[in-house]
Amino acid sequence: MEYTQLGRTGLKVSRLVLGTMNFGPQTDEADSHTIMDAALDAGINFFDTANVYGWGENKGRTERIIGSWFAKGGGRRDKVVLATKVYGNMGADGSPAWPNHDKLSALNIRRAVDASLQRLGTDYIDLYQFHHIDRSTPFDEIWQAIDVLVQQGKILYAGSSNFPGYKIAQANETAARRGSLGLVSEQCLYNLFERSAEMEVIPAAQDYGLGVIPWSPLHGGLLGGVLRKESEGKRRASGRAAETLADPAARARIQSYEDLLDKHGLEPGEAALAWLLTRPGVTGPIVGPRTVEQLESALRAMELDLSEDLLTALDEIFPGPGPSPEAFAW
Repeated sequence: MEYTQLGRTGLKVSRLVLGTMNFGPQTDEADSHTIMDAALDAGINFFDTANVYGWGENKGRTERIIGSWFAKGGGRRDKVVLATKVYGNMGADGSPAWPNHDKLSALNIRRAVDASLQRLGTDYIDLYQFHHIDRSTPFDEIWQAIDVLVQQGKILYAGSSNFPGYKIAQANETAARRGSLGLVSEQCLYNLFERSAEMEVIPAAQDYGLGVIPWSPLHGGLLGGVLRKESEGKRRASGRAAETLADPAARARIQSYEDLLDKHGLEPGEAALAWLLTRPGVTGPIVGPRTVEQLESALRAMELDLSEDLLTALDEIFPGPGPSPEAFAW
Protein backbone atom coordinates (compact mmCIF):
# COMPACT_ATOMS: atom_id res chain seq x y z
CA MET A 1 0.00 0.00 0.00
CA GLU A 2 1.16 3.53 -0.76
CA TYR A 3 0.64 6.34 1.74
CA THR A 4 0.55 10.09 1.43
CA GLN A 5 -0.04 13.00 3.74
CA LEU A 6 -3.57 14.34 3.92
CA GLY A 7 -3.35 17.79 2.37
CA ARG A 8 -1.02 20.10 4.26
CA THR A 9 -1.19 18.02 7.45
CA GLY A 10 1.31 15.55 8.84
CA LEU A 11 -1.37 12.83 8.85
CA LYS A 12 -0.40 9.81 6.74
CA VAL A 13 -3.24 8.02 4.96
CA SER A 14 -3.51 5.21 2.44
CA ARG A 15 -4.05 6.11 -1.21
CA LEU A 16 -7.20 4.03 -1.23
CA VAL A 17 -9.99 5.02 1.15
CA LEU A 18 -12.40 2.38 2.41
CA GLY A 19 -15.91 3.71 1.96
CA THR A 20 -18.48 2.09 4.25
CA MET A 21 -21.77 3.34 2.81
CA ASN A 22 -22.82 -0.20 1.85
CA PHE A 23 -22.25 -1.57 5.35
CA GLY A 24 -25.74 -2.24 6.64
CA PRO A 25 -27.92 -1.57 3.58
CA GLN A 26 -26.04 -3.91 1.20
CA THR A 27 -23.56 -5.84 3.35
CA ASP A 28 -24.44 -7.41 6.69
CA GLU A 29 -22.42 -6.83 9.85
CA ALA A 30 -20.36 -10.02 9.68
CA ASP A 31 -19.34 -9.48 6.06
CA SER A 32 -18.65 -5.80 6.78
CA HIS A 33 -16.25 -6.86 9.54
CA THR A 34 -14.56 -9.26 7.11
CA ILE A 35 -14.09 -6.48 4.55
CA MET A 36 -12.64 -4.12 7.16
CA ASP A 37 -10.22 -6.81 8.33
CA ALA A 38 -9.16 -7.45 4.74
CA ALA A 39 -8.70 -3.73 4.11
CA LEU A 40 -6.55 -3.32 7.21
CA ASP A 41 -4.51 -6.41 6.28
CA ALA A 42 -3.90 -4.83 2.84
CA GLY A 43 -2.62 -1.65 4.46
CA ILE A 44 -5.70 0.56 4.00
CA ASN A 45 -5.78 2.77 7.09
CA PHE A 46 -8.25 5.45 5.95
CA PHE A 47 -11.94 4.58 6.60
CA ASP A 48 -14.78 6.92 5.62
CA THR A 49 -18.35 6.93 6.89
CA ALA A 50 -21.16 9.36 7.79
CA ASN A 51 -23.71 9.65 10.55
CA VAL A 52 -26.60 9.18 8.09
CA TYR A 53 -25.26 5.97 6.53
CA GLY A 54 -27.61 3.07 7.06
CA TRP A 55 -30.30 5.27 5.51
CA GLY A 56 -34.07 5.22 5.96
CA GLU A 57 -35.07 3.93 9.36
CA ASN A 58 -31.52 2.73 10.00
CA LYS A 59 -29.48 5.94 9.94
CA GLY A 60 -26.47 5.48 12.16
CA ARG A 61 -26.30 1.73 11.58
CA THR A 62 -23.08 1.94 9.56
CA GLU A 63 -21.29 3.79 12.35
CA ARG A 64 -22.51 1.14 14.81
CA ILE A 65 -21.14 -1.63 12.57
CA ILE A 66 -17.75 0.09 12.56
CA GLY A 67 -17.99 0.51 16.32
CA SER A 68 -18.63 -3.18 16.86
CA TRP A 69 -15.61 -3.94 14.69
CA PHE A 70 -13.42 -1.61 16.76
CA ALA A 71 -14.68 -3.36 19.88
CA LYS A 72 -13.03 -6.60 18.74
CA GLY A 73 -9.73 -5.03 19.73
CA GLY A 74 -6.44 -6.07 18.21
CA GLY A 75 -5.39 -2.46 17.71
CA ARG A 76 -8.12 -1.87 15.14
CA ARG A 77 -9.02 1.62 16.30
CA ASP A 78 -5.42 2.76 16.70
CA LYS A 79 -4.55 1.62 13.16
CA VAL A 80 -7.45 3.45 11.49
CA VAL A 81 -7.70 7.08 10.42
CA LEU A 82 -11.43 7.45 10.97
CA ALA A 83 -13.50 9.96 9.01
CA THR A 84 -17.20 10.61 9.48
CA LYS A 85 -19.60 13.40 8.52
CA VAL A 86 -22.20 15.75 9.94
CA TYR A 87 -25.08 17.67 8.30
CA GLY A 88 -27.99 15.41 7.51
CA ASN A 89 -31.28 14.93 9.32
CA MET A 90 -30.97 11.80 11.45
CA GLY A 91 -34.73 11.26 11.51
CA ALA A 92 -36.44 8.72 9.28
CA ASP A 93 -36.45 9.57 5.60
CA GLY A 94 -39.31 11.92 4.78
CA SER A 95 -39.70 13.21 8.30
CA PRO A 96 -38.77 16.84 8.96
CA ALA A 97 -35.83 17.52 11.22
CA TRP A 98 -36.58 18.85 14.67
CA PRO A 99 -35.14 22.40 14.91
CA ASN A 100 -31.34 22.30 15.36
CA HIS A 101 -31.17 18.55 14.67
CA ASP A 102 -29.47 18.89 11.30
CA LYS A 103 -27.01 21.09 9.38
CA LEU A 104 -24.06 22.92 10.90
CA SER A 105 -25.19 25.05 13.81
CA ALA A 106 -22.85 24.88 16.80
CA LEU A 107 -25.62 23.12 18.69
CA ASN A 108 -26.10 20.39 16.09
CA ILE A 109 -22.37 19.89 15.61
CA ARG A 110 -21.99 19.35 19.36
CA ARG A 111 -24.95 16.97 19.46
CA ALA A 112 -23.97 15.08 16.31
CA VAL A 113 -20.33 14.48 17.24
CA ASP A 114 -21.30 13.02 20.62
CA ALA A 115 -23.84 10.72 18.95
CA SER A 116 -21.28 9.56 16.37
CA LEU A 117 -18.68 8.90 19.06
CA GLN A 118 -21.18 6.75 20.95
CA ARG A 119 -22.15 4.74 17.86
CA LEU A 120 -18.51 4.33 16.79
CA GLY A 121 -17.41 3.27 20.26
CA THR A 122 -14.45 5.62 20.30
CA ASP A 123 -13.48 8.79 22.12
CA TYR A 124 -12.19 10.70 19.09
CA ILE A 125 -12.72 11.14 15.35
CA ASP A 126 -9.67 11.80 13.21
CA LEU A 127 -11.42 13.69 10.39
CA TYR A 128 -14.82 15.32 10.97
CA GLN A 129 -16.35 16.36 7.66
CA PHE A 130 -19.15 18.77 6.77
CA HIS A 131 -21.34 16.71 4.44
CA HIS A 132 -22.72 19.78 2.66
CA ILE A 133 -22.56 23.55 2.89
CA ASP A 134 -24.96 25.19 5.34
CA ARG A 135 -26.23 28.44 3.84
CA SER A 136 -27.70 29.54 7.17
CA THR A 137 -24.73 29.17 9.49
CA PRO A 138 -21.71 31.51 9.30
CA PHE A 139 -18.27 29.96 9.26
CA ASP A 140 -17.28 31.87 12.40
CA GLU A 141 -19.88 29.84 14.29
CA ILE A 142 -18.84 26.59 12.64
CA TRP A 143 -15.16 27.11 13.47
CA GLN A 144 -16.00 28.12 17.04
CA ALA A 145 -17.73 24.77 17.46
CA ILE A 146 -14.90 22.86 15.78
CA ASP A 147 -12.21 24.60 17.83
CA VAL A 148 -13.99 23.54 21.03
CA LEU A 149 -14.16 19.93 19.83
CA VAL A 150 -10.46 19.96 18.98
CA GLN A 151 -9.65 21.37 22.43
CA GLN A 152 -11.78 18.65 24.01
CA GLY A 153 -9.92 15.99 22.00
CA LYS A 154 -13.10 14.75 20.32
CA ILE A 155 -11.86 15.51 16.80
CA LEU A 156 -8.43 16.15 15.30
CA TYR A 157 -9.08 17.62 11.84
CA ALA A 158 -12.01 19.07 9.89
CA GLY A 159 -12.84 18.49 6.24
CA SER A 160 -15.55 19.34 3.74
CA SER A 161 -17.64 17.35 1.31
CA ASN A 162 -19.50 18.61 -1.76
CA PHE A 163 -18.21 22.17 -1.28
CA PRO A 164 -17.80 24.52 -4.27
CA GLY A 165 -14.44 26.21 -4.66
CA TYR A 166 -15.57 29.56 -3.30
CA LYS A 167 -16.87 27.93 -0.10
CA ILE A 168 -13.52 26.20 0.43
CA ALA A 169 -11.88 29.63 0.13
CA GLN A 170 -14.45 31.28 2.41
CA ALA A 171 -14.14 28.56 5.03
CA ASN A 172 -10.37 28.68 5.17
CA GLU A 173 -10.08 32.45 5.07
CA THR A 174 -12.44 32.61 8.05
CA ALA A 175 -10.43 29.94 9.85
CA ALA A 176 -7.17 31.82 9.17
CA ARG A 177 -8.58 34.98 10.73
CA ARG A 178 -9.43 32.98 13.85
CA GLY A 179 -6.04 31.27 13.99
CA SER A 180 -7.71 27.91 13.30
CA LEU A 181 -6.33 25.16 11.08
CA GLY A 182 -9.39 25.15 8.82
CA LEU A 183 -10.34 22.52 6.26
CA VAL A 184 -7.69 19.92 5.45
CA SER A 185 -9.64 17.86 2.91
CA GLU A 186 -12.47 18.03 0.39
CA GLN A 187 -14.52 14.99 -0.57
CA CYS A 188 -16.06 15.58 -3.99
CA LEU A 189 -17.65 13.82 -6.94
CA TYR A 190 -14.76 13.24 -9.32
CA ASN A 191 -14.03 10.53 -11.86
CA LEU A 192 -13.17 10.06 -15.53
CA PHE A 193 -16.73 10.75 -16.64
CA GLU A 194 -17.44 13.64 -14.25
CA ARG A 195 -14.49 16.04 -14.25
CA SER A 196 -16.17 19.37 -13.42
CA ALA A 197 -14.29 19.42 -10.10
CA GLU A 198 -11.22 20.33 -12.14
CA MET A 199 -12.75 23.74 -12.88
CA GLU A 200 -12.61 25.25 -9.40
CA VAL A 201 -12.91 22.72 -6.58
CA ILE A 202 -9.58 20.99 -7.11
CA PRO A 203 -7.63 24.23 -7.81
CA ALA A 204 -9.09 25.74 -4.62
CA ALA A 205 -8.23 22.61 -2.65
CA GLN A 206 -4.66 22.66 -3.93
CA ASP A 207 -4.19 26.37 -3.20
CA TYR A 208 -5.48 25.97 0.36
CA GLY A 209 -3.66 22.72 1.04
CA LEU A 210 -6.64 20.37 1.12
CA GLY A 211 -6.34 16.74 0.16
CA VAL A 212 -8.93 15.74 -2.48
CA ILE A 213 -10.88 12.57 -1.74
CA PRO A 214 -13.02 11.59 -4.77
CA TRP A 215 -16.30 9.81 -4.12
CA SER A 216 -18.10 7.64 -6.71
CA PRO A 217 -14.85 6.93 -8.59
CA LEU A 218 -16.73 4.57 -10.93
CA HIS A 219 -19.66 6.99 -11.34
CA GLY A 220 -22.21 4.61 -9.92
CA GLY A 221 -20.78 1.61 -11.80
CA LEU A 222 -20.73 3.38 -15.16
CA LEU A 223 -16.94 3.03 -15.40
CA GLY A 224 -16.83 -0.52 -14.07
CA GLY A 225 -17.53 -2.40 -17.31
CA VAL A 226 -21.26 -1.85 -17.19
CA LEU A 227 -21.93 -2.58 -20.89
CA ARG A 228 -19.96 -5.80 -20.83
CA LYS A 229 -21.79 -6.91 -17.69
CA GLU A 230 -25.13 -6.11 -19.35
CA SER A 231 -24.25 -8.11 -22.45
CA GLU A 232 -23.16 -11.05 -20.31
CA GLY A 233 -26.36 -10.85 -18.27
CA LYS A 234 -24.44 -10.33 -15.02
CA ARG A 235 -25.81 -6.98 -13.95
CA ARG A 236 -28.06 -4.25 -15.27
CA ALA A 237 -27.17 -0.61 -14.81
CA SER A 238 -29.10 1.29 -12.18
CA GLY A 239 -29.13 4.74 -10.60
CA ARG A 240 -26.62 7.24 -11.99
CA ALA A 241 -25.24 4.72 -14.50
CA ALA A 242 -28.67 3.89 -15.97
CA GLU A 243 -29.58 7.56 -16.28
CA THR A 244 -26.36 8.28 -18.12
CA LEU A 245 -26.66 5.32 -20.48
CA ALA A 246 -30.09 6.54 -21.59
CA ASP A 247 -28.20 9.18 -23.59
CA PRO A 248 -26.95 7.53 -26.83
CA ALA A 249 -23.90 9.81 -27.00
CA ALA A 250 -22.88 8.94 -23.46
CA ARG A 251 -23.45 5.25 -24.14
CA ALA A 252 -21.16 5.46 -27.17
CA ARG A 253 -18.42 7.05 -25.03
CA ILE A 254 -18.67 4.26 -22.47
CA GLN A 255 -18.47 1.68 -25.25
CA SER A 256 -15.32 3.37 -26.58
CA TYR A 257 -13.89 3.35 -23.07
CA GLU A 258 -14.54 -0.36 -22.56
CA ASP A 259 -13.17 -1.19 -26.02
CA LEU A 260 -10.00 0.80 -25.30
CA LEU A 261 -9.33 -0.95 -22.01
CA ASP A 262 -10.14 -4.34 -23.51
CA LYS A 263 -7.47 -3.62 -26.13
CA HIS A 264 -4.98 -2.94 -23.32
CA GLY A 265 -6.09 -6.00 -21.33
CA LEU A 266 -7.30 -3.93 -18.38
CA GLU A 267 -10.40 -4.14 -16.22
CA PRO A 268 -12.41 -0.90 -16.58
CA GLY A 269 -13.06 -0.37 -12.88
CA GLU A 270 -9.43 -0.90 -11.96
CA ALA A 271 -8.25 1.46 -14.69
CA ALA A 272 -10.71 4.16 -13.55
CA LEU A 273 -9.28 4.01 -10.03
CA ALA A 274 -5.71 4.00 -11.33
CA TRP A 275 -6.50 7.11 -13.41
CA LEU A 276 -7.63 8.98 -10.30
CA LEU A 277 -4.37 8.07 -8.58
CA THR A 278 -2.51 9.96 -11.34
CA ARG A 279 -4.49 13.18 -10.83
CA PRO A 280 -2.82 16.19 -9.21
CA GLY A 281 -4.09 16.94 -5.72
CA VAL A 282 -5.86 13.60 -5.24
CA THR A 283 -5.16 11.94 -1.91
CA GLY A 284 -7.05 8.77 -2.76
CA PRO A 285 -10.43 7.69 -4.11
CA ILE A 286 -13.12 6.20 -1.91
CA VAL A 287 -13.94 2.60 -2.78
CA GLY A 288 -17.16 1.16 -1.39
CA PRO A 289 -16.96 -2.62 -1.71
CA ARG A 290 -19.95 -4.79 -0.98
CA THR A 291 -17.75 -7.91 -1.01
CA VAL A 292 -14.13 -8.86 -0.35
CA GLU A 293 -13.79 -9.64 -4.06
CA GLN A 294 -14.66 -6.04 -4.94
CA LEU A 295 -12.07 -4.83 -2.43
CA GLU A 296 -9.45 -7.08 -4.03
CA SER A 297 -10.26 -5.60 -7.44
CA ALA A 298 -9.78 -2.09 -6.07
CA LEU A 299 -6.43 -3.08 -4.57
CA ARG A 300 -5.23 -4.28 -7.97
CA ALA A 301 -5.64 -0.72 -9.24
CA MET A 302 -2.71 0.26 -7.02
CA GLU A 303 -0.46 -1.96 -9.13
CA LEU A 304 -1.40 -0.44 -12.49
CA ASP A 305 0.96 1.93 -14.28
CA LEU A 306 -1.08 3.62 -17.00
CA SER A 307 1.01 4.57 -20.02
CA GLU A 308 1.06 8.10 -21.40
CA ASP A 309 -0.57 6.83 -24.59
CA LEU A 310 -3.42 5.31 -22.60
CA LEU A 311 -3.85 8.45 -20.49
CA THR A 312 -4.03 10.51 -23.69
CA ALA A 313 -6.61 8.15 -25.17
CA LEU A 314 -8.71 8.36 -21.99
CA ASP A 315 -8.58 12.16 -22.20
CA GLU A 316 -9.86 11.96 -25.76
CA ILE A 317 -12.87 9.90 -24.69
CA PHE A 318 -13.50 11.90 -21.51
CA PRO A 319 -11.98 15.34 -22.05
CA GLY A 320 -11.56 17.46 -18.97
CA PRO A 321 -12.60 21.11 -18.87
CA GLY A 322 -9.04 22.34 -19.25
CA PRO A 323 -7.03 24.67 -17.01
CA SER A 324 -8.88 27.09 -14.75
CA PRO A 325 -9.88 29.87 -15.29
CA GLU A 326 -9.15 29.70 -19.03
CA ALA A 327 -11.65 26.84 -19.43
CA PHE A 328 -14.57 29.11 -18.63
CA ALA A 329 -13.05 32.52 -19.33
CA TRP A 330 -12.55 32.10 -23.10
